[in-house]
Amino acid sequence: MYAGLYVVGALFVLVLVTLAKGVRLVPQGYKWVVQRLGKYHSTLAPGLNIIIPFIDSVAYKVTTKDIVLDIPSQEVITRDNAVIIANAVAYINIISPEKAVYGVEDYRIAIQTLVQTTLRSIIGEMDLDDALSSRDKIKAHLKNSISDDISDWGITLKTVEIQDINPSGTMQSAMEEQAAAERARRATVTRADGDKQAAILEAEGRLEASRRDAEAQVVLAKASQRAIEMVTSAIGEQEMPVVYLLGEKYVKSLEQISKSANGKTVVLPADLPAAVKGMMGKL
Repeated sequence: MYAGLYVVGALFVLVLVTLAKGVRLVPQGYKWVVQRLGKYHSTLAPGLNIIIPFIDSVAYKVTTKDIVLDIPSQEVITRDNAVIIANAVAYINIISPEKAVYGVEDYRIAIQTLVQTTLRSIIGEMDLDDALSSRDKIKAHLKNSISDDISDWGITLKTVEIQDINPSGTMQSAMEEQAAAERARRATVTRADGDKQAAILEAEGRLEASRRDAEAQVVLAKASQRAIEMVTSAIGEQEMPVVYLLGEKYVKSLEQISKSANGKTVVLPADLPAAVKGMMGKL
């Protein structure tokens, strides 16, 4: 009796184990790759699936959600022999799990390496300034270059983004020195232009002042001429007004001489009208 119970129990356990191995519940966002006797047989979609126990086995569980691959930083040499540091991030999605697991040993490492080598090739054909300012161009070229390659592995490239693309430490120092030299050169040019403009304005000022002085002298000469003509017309043949005018000029001249720093003693003539008449006689 007990032996029969043991047999029934063993059969019940065997049935449970068989059912457990034959029924597979695949969660949403995954696909399972099934092998039959060591060979690829089918791919299980999310939900309830039935396989043959002890013959079929789940070999790989592959996610169908987008995968983010961080591409490590690397040194890249541009066409003009400048060294820059570049890294990227790729967003992929596995369309055919069986191709991803059987077509390449490790699709993550394969895609990372492919992105790195392609990125080096693209930047290597660009100058430093173009590489630093053309992220969109590099991104588009990179996506087009690797999309066909990874499609053979049943993987689609959703997008790829350039995270950082910066000059190396040595190159950045050289660029800073170059920028400082350029700023110093511009400052020197600006200063020289300022000095030049100042000199031009100063020369123009002197020229204008000289022109104005000359015009003033002409005006004064004409005024003096007019005054003499008016005095001559007024006095006619009379002598005393002329003597008075010349005496006034003579006294003012002596006054200026007496105020000069070198003037010590000024002697006035006893007969000023006679002295003036004497000058008139010489004239």
